[in-house]
Amino acid sequence: MTRAAWIFIVGLTAIRLSILPTKDLSGDEAHYFMWSQRLAPAYFSKGPGVAFAMRASTALFGPNEFGVRFFSPILAAGTSLLLFYFARKLFSASAAFWSVVALNVTPLFSVGAFVMTIDPLSIFFWVAAMIAFWSALERAPRQSLYWPLTGLLVGLGFLCKYTNALEILSILLVLVLVPRLRGEFKRPGLYSLLGVFVLCTLPPLIWNAQHAWITLTHLRARGGLDEEAAGIHPIELVKFLGEHFLFYSPLIFLAVAWGVIASGRRIHQQFKSLFLFWFGLPVFAFYLLLSINKAAAPNWDALAFPSLGLLAVNYWRERVERTPWLQTAGAIALSLSLCMSVFALDSDLIRSAGLHLWRRDPSKRVRGWATGTAALEKLRHDLEAQTGEKLFLIADDRDRASEISFYLRDKRVEGPKHPPVYLVESQDLVNQFSFWPRYDEFVDLTKNTAAAPNDAESFTEGGMNLFAGRSALFIRDGENGSLVHNVRAAFDDCQTVAIIETRRYGEKLRTWRIFLCRGYRTLPL
Repeated sequence: MTRAAWIFIVGLTAIRLSILPTKDLSGDEAHYFMWSQRLAPAYFSKGPGVAFAMRASTALFGPNEFGVRFFSPILAAGTSLLLFYFARKLFSASAAFWSVVALNVTPLFSVGAFVMTIDPLSIFFWVAAMIAFWSALERAPRQSLYWPLTGLLVGLGFLCKYTNALEILSILLVLVLVPRLRGEFKRPGLYSLLGVFVLCTLPPLIWNAQHAWITLTHLRARGGLDEEAAGIHPIELVKFLGEHFLFYSPLIFLAVAWGVIASGRRIHQQFKSLFLFWFGLPVFAFYLLLSINKAAAPNWDALAFPSLGLLAVNYWRERVERTPWLQTAGAIALSLSLCMSVFALDSDLIRSAGLHLWRRDPSKRVRGWATGTAALEKLRHDLEAQTGEKLFLIADDRDRASEISFYLRDKRVEGPKHPPVYLVESQDLVNQFSFWPRYDEFVDLTKNTAAAPNDAESFTEGGMNLFAGRSALFIRDGENGSLVHNVRAAFDDCQTVAIIETRRYGEKLRTWRIFLCRGYRTLPL
């Protein structure tokens, strides 16, 4: 079974690598790529892990889809191998193999092994830390390097996704709930683990201290905790569970849920069951509670499922081996999950056959960006030839600005660290664009006196605005999208000059309305 597992993982990884360049980047990927070009100790919503990973992969393979996504299938392969050997240690080679198969045909994990976001990194470090902690406990009460290694792996996971900090809670719960392990609180191993973890948290903490703790504000908003209507909303909880059935595949999610619940007695009788249970429950329970107010996205608690999945495998393995109809049900569950994964990655398989199963195409977010940006770039060149002036670009949305920034051939960056496409000026801190140079900012007059414009509205005692008097293209979603107030008020004149529409197999992917805005002047404070 070990050889079969390696063949399966290596073959699947090769397939995943081969299809990386076949689709445009998602909005998150494009935005994280912009982070990777502007490295920092932390960012508006997350730690620096994904930015540094993308910086490394694009340094190797270039700023293209393959370079951006390279580490995603590699990390998925690493996670699969770690789980295989861990499950083989706990159960058997056969159970380990089928655990890896089930993991890799699950739609959420399959998509996560293709797009490069924070999740592949987060899950890899979570699983690696869980196994390192098991190894530390195997050697207890003797001290070993597995204790600080566990802290390092949890810390690296935290730098990718802050939810990984909940693994510290899992570690403490295991030590508290197992009497023979409580002595570890008197030994240096645990404190070396915590010390290394704390060191890893310093970069985001220092960055946030310098930026008004904006990440805490963002996370509170993402969880719906800053809304006036915050409270108990049962429909949101139903939505949370329903999306899990869909994104984890209905039969696989049902099998995991049933297996975990049915393992209640084993948790108190068997250490490995207790260990797996407490490395999954805190994350799932945290987002379950949040979903009573506002449904969490199904990938937010993905960290819970490696260990809970293994716990379910421990419950089902003997029953499946001695019950033929359960073997058939297992084959159906895996087949259904595989089909859902394939269609989620490539809905063209359905649309090319003339079928329309979704009101919203799940792969729409990775289609049409390059084509739309090429049309926008041609429009800009044509208008510049007509008007004789250079146009800068403004978009109404973070993802749109990031995608266009990535796919522009002539990025034409206005200055150091400037994005190729700006967001609409605002006093609110809404995302990472708020911390990069903006078209509404003022620069030091003493360094730019030669470039100072004559318009008195363009500069103040403290500096001047280098975009004053210039024209821009404003890109707005939707054919009927109207001008936003901060654009209409900041320019002398704005007129629609084009509607850019991208289609695939006759279906509309997205529509942009393009405005030519002339004569920029900064908004009054």
